[in-house]
Amino acid sequence: MLFNSYAFLFLFLPITLLIYFGLNKGKWMRLSIGWLILISLVYYGWFNPIYVSLIVGSLLFNFAIGTSLGRNGQTHFKRRCLLIMGIFGDLLLLGYFKYADFFISTLNFLSHVQVPLLHVALPIGISFFTFTQIAYLVDAHRGETERYPLPIYALFVSFFPYLLAGPIVHHREMAAQYNQLDEKVLDYSNITGGLYLFFIGLFKKVVLADTLAGWASHGFDHATTLTLVEAWTASLSYTLQLYFDFSGYTDMALGSAQMFNIKLPINFNSPYRSLNIQDFWRRWHITLGRFIRDYIYVPLGGNRMSEVRTFVNLMVTFFLVGLWHGAGWTFIFWGSLHGGALVIHRLWKKFNITMPGFLAWFITFNFVNAAWVFFRARTFGDAMKVLKGMIGLTGVVLPEALSGRLGGLQDYGVRFGRWMENIGGDDKTIFLIGVCLLVALIFRNSNEMTARFKPNFPHLIFICIVAFMSILWLGSHSEFLYFRF
Repeated sequence: MLFNSYAFLFLFLPITLLIYFGLNKGKWMRLSIGWLILISLVYYGWFNPIYVSLIVGSLLFNFAIGTSLGRNGQTHFKRRCLLIMGIFGDLLLLGYFKYADFFISTLNFLSHVQVPLLHVALPIGISFFTFTQIAYLVDAHRGETERYPLPIYALFVSFFPYLLAGPIVHHREMAAQYNQLDEKVLDYSNITGGLYLFFIGLFKKVVLADTLAGWASHGFDHATTLTLVEAWTASLSYTLQLYFDFSGYTDMALGSAQMFNIKLPINFNSPYRSLNIQDFWRRWHITLGRFIRDYIYVPLGGNRMSEVRTFVNLMVTFFLVGLWHGAGWTFIFWGSLHGGALVIHRLWKKFNITMPGFLAWFITFNFVNAAWVFFRARTFGDAMKVLKGMIGLTGVVLPEALSGRLGGLQDYGVRFGRWMENIGGDDKTIFLIGVCLLVALIFRNSNEMTARFKPNFPHLIFICIVAFMSILWLGSHSEFLYFRF
């Protein structure tokens, strides 16, 4: 069941809210936690009932290890063994479902053997709930966790708004909220604010991201060659599709959680406005950045070591970031590109040279856009097809209507005619990409809009229009891109 489906909008969410707040009265109050756990497992099982046992087994395993780590009187050796066992179990589960075929295919390529692939279906959300629980185990080993009751821990892992694609939540920020039973009463300000944020996210997904998806898919997956304009259109379409798809999901997650009086961490803060690559990672997928900083980069030594060691730590960290996003060498290369960019950024800062803000933004945005090509492409061949087009190696085609004014460019190899045929676009394509870029760069983001929200008549009109348009555009209920990761 997707957030962008009629079943979720008109059945699942309203019924879940009604029963939840109905239980939060008198002697039934403590059953509300159980109801949210049950309904979250139903939501997860909607995609594939077999995997309900997977997440239940995972959370019980990690709860047992975490509880053991929280007990007093254990030797350092035993605590260390428990932590290793817990993390190894989590990574083994993740590795089998997400990376087994990748490792087998890599082995086959390097050794020229033919080990058959397993063709294991990837359970949705496994990367997110695995990382969430690894952080819990590490904190339990550090003595930074409380003894959470099993229902609180189970809800922390499985709560449906963030279960499938984040944000990656932390036990400290969530468990305390789940324990506050006396505050779990219907709050109309949270209902209206949550609906406001939810429908903003739905609009991003179904109206903007899904429209952009068509041109990106044609360019990356179907076209055999791309001219200059087509290649830039395809790459920008994906850059903006990914942003509106993932930030839209996050808005819907935060909005639906808010209706239950639960506050989730912010995950995006206008990342395409960034003036350097470090700033980009402070704004893009903020909760993932927090995780990799606290549980990978800092344990490796962070920037407390020598300059060379810091560079190595950055490269290792972003190699793993690339691998986390997908089981493929294009993802690893994408992560390594960002690691290299962060190394260059640290070196640049040593010279204390500043550049104009627009130039800094232009370089950062175009690097991010070019790197996304490897993130999106199925193969390096597909990535090179797009990049060759972007630098003009496969020719330039402009609209026939411009031939009168710009006809002299034909002497330089420019052609006039059907200029968007390889990606299925037209003149409106450029207009929509321009509008989406302005929305991402100039308009208030969801955080700023939510901070200014008041349940008044202008906001009511705005959200009614956004909701109406979004529901009209629901269409095929396409999956969210980060479900694949």
